[in-house]
Amino acid sequence: MKRVRCPKCDNYITFDETRYTEGQSLYFSCPDCGKQFGIRIGVSKLHSRPQDANPEEELEEGHCGSILVIENVFHYKQVLPLRMGDNIIGRYMKGSGVQCAIETNDPSVDLNHCVITVSREKKGGLKYVLRDGPSYTGTFVDNEILGDRERRVLEDGSLFTIGATSVILRTQGGETEE
Repeated sequence: MKRVRCPKCDNYITFDETRYTEGQSLYFSCPDCGKQFGIRIGVSKLHSRPQDANPEEELEEGHCGSILVIENVFHYKQVLPLRMGDNIIGRYMKGSGVQCAIETNDPSVDLNHCVITVSREKKGGLKYVLRDGPSYTGTFVDNEILGDRERRVLEDGSLFTIGATSVILRTQGGETEE
């Protein structure tokens, strides 16, 4: 069973996705607010990739690793690419300008929650530095909240938490080792 969220009232509507084929369009009418909307099976508008595809496949050139958003009650598993420079991480909202937009209904994830800065070290390797946005609920690394001006260097596999959402960093070299 899959569920879709009403774009007007955020109510979830459950349906059996096995009855439909990939690429097929479905139309719903929200029982709570009456909003009518459509979806296309297997395709995310934000990432335009099939949901059944392996999201951890190698990313296209120019990407400097990725973050893996762990599935929970608010959202599905997502892999978001990182680029050189500041990568603002936050909740998806159309037109927000967030580079790493998480499709979530988690109210504790801010629109601009935290930032991962990817830069080159003197030896040529990539360095990943996390800082809080600032956000209302804070950014946690190893169950410790980051201070207002605190920055934390992350390694491949580092786990950090924003709101009720857990995220794992996959560095450029670390992605291909699995």
